Amino acid sequence: MSLETFLHNLHFNIEKIIPPDWEADWADAPLAYKLYRDLPVVELSLEVPLTLEGRGIPERLDLHTIGHFLWFVNGLTQFTQSVSPLESTENTAKLMHSYRRFIPSGGGLYPNELYMYLKLEDLPVGVYHYDVAHHRLVLLREGNFDSYLAKALGDGCDVATCFGTVFVSTMYWKNFFKYHSFSYRLQGLDAGVLLGQLLEVSNRFGFASGVYYQFLDRALNHLLGLPEQEESVYAVIPLSIEPTNWTLNLGEKDGVITAEELCREMPEIYPHHFQRSKRLADYSMLTRINELSMMEIAQSFRKIESRNYVDRNGQEVPLPQVERLSYDLAAICKKRYSPDMDFILGKVSPLQLGNLLKEAAASFSYRNDLDEIHVRNKPRVSLYGCFYNVEGIPDGAYYYDSNQHILRSINPGDHRFRLQSGLTGPNINLFQVPLCLHVVGDKDHLIEAIGYRGYRIQQMEAGMLVQRLLIAALANGMGGHPLLGFDANACDEIYQLDSIGKTSLIQIPIGPYRDRAWLKGSLQS
Repeated sequence: MSLETFLHNLHFNIEKIIPPDWEADWADAPLAYKLYRDLPVVELSLEVPLTLEGRGIPERLDLHTIGHFLWFVNGLTQFTQSVSPLESTENTAKLMHSYRRFIPSGGGLYPNELYMYLKLEDLPVGVYHYDVAHHRLVLLREGNFDSYLAKALGDGCDVATCFGTVFVSTMYWKNFFKYHSFSYRLQGLDAGVLLGQLLEVSNRFGFASGVYYQFLDRALNHLLGLPEQEESVYAVIPLSIEPTNWTLNLGEKDGVITAEELCREMPEIYPHHFQRSKRLADYSMLTRINELSMMEIAQSFRKIESRNYVDRNGQEVPLPQVERLSYDLAAICKKRYSPDMDFILGKVSPLQLGNLLKEAAASFSYRNDLDEIHVRNKPRVSLYGCFYNVEGIPDGAYYYDSNQHILRSINPGDHRFRLQSGLTGPNINLFQVPLCLHVVGDKDHLIEAIGYRGYRIQQMEAGMLVQRLLIAALANGMGGHPLLGFDANACDEIYQLDSIGKTSLIQIPIGPYRDRAWLKGSLQS
């Protein structure tokens, strides 16, 4: 199968990339977190703050602050026991156990890992892995790597002014064992959700941050000691207190630097980790596309021109003018829950809808290495929605024009039956959901602009917007449930996307819900 066909089937013919007899071997399932063995560890404080309100720029950066930061980004927060309403009866209740985090993940499998290059007074300078299971740092490589990292980023960041740099990686097997090749789509989206949370938490901690999607892959994997057949870096996020230079110089300071040459500057490391699985299936399609997505020289880094604004020419439906929402992110995160059969149909006010869309779009503006600096760049992904039972807004399919904060009508009517028919699973009753939103992006998945790397970048940006939507929904008293088991072709027809070269990337039902019966135990001291 060609990679072009593979990426097409990921969205429109999922059954063609998953063998019909594929079943997850849960008895041999990998852990949802990576465990290193026989390496120095630094314990982090479990006394994390109860609120993130009123935080400003920290007077002093220390290990306590970093520990709190990491816990709010990706830490284990709750242990839950719940009953599946679909698989249980009054006499045969089936308990489901799970460790929860503040962010969602497909199947709760969390294929992404966090690493940090840290320069703090109370910690040896070096590269660390965040051990989610034990809330601690594991030292992988000690030393100052400012110059090495700057070269790997194409001299596009003044790394010396940053106190830390976060690396988000993907471990292929962690969700391939369940979803087979479909996991490639999930891995990019999950990485984006994690990035969205990381940027939101960084803002609350007073850190300046941004995302690098372009870097010398093999050099960074070499720095972290990642075997590329198992795991690879997807994004880099420098963190600073002082203003940082984000100018992309394409490695001109030292001429052409290749990833291979950079790797020779330091010895290889082979840190041992435990993943529990003893039998691994062949996921060579994922490693193949990752290899073809890698960048070998900084001169291949690109800016992506902003897409021309698409005027849908639909009837304008104004939304109430609203200000940015004010909320305690810590309190919102603790409420996170993905309703499925728990949605209940209720009225949604125009104010709630306006707040939801405005907050998600406004918070999605972020610094990255794809956009031109000092230019008002248009986002590469946008929001569409099928609305039902919203006060004062006719039922129908709409495009959200974030520039003018208005809805543009595309296809009037109640689309719930068509949306429900397009679901591959029975776990959501969309007739009980007033808002069914879709993140939409270019149908070519940015491949023409930046090659196969463009696909995973698009998925990450979609995931970031999804996380913003989920946070905004909770702040408006509603819940959301990201879905990939939907008919993208049907949604594209509803929104008439083929004519403008766009497609639906992910579906997020949002609305009021009732609490599920479950036993929850906080892992916060």
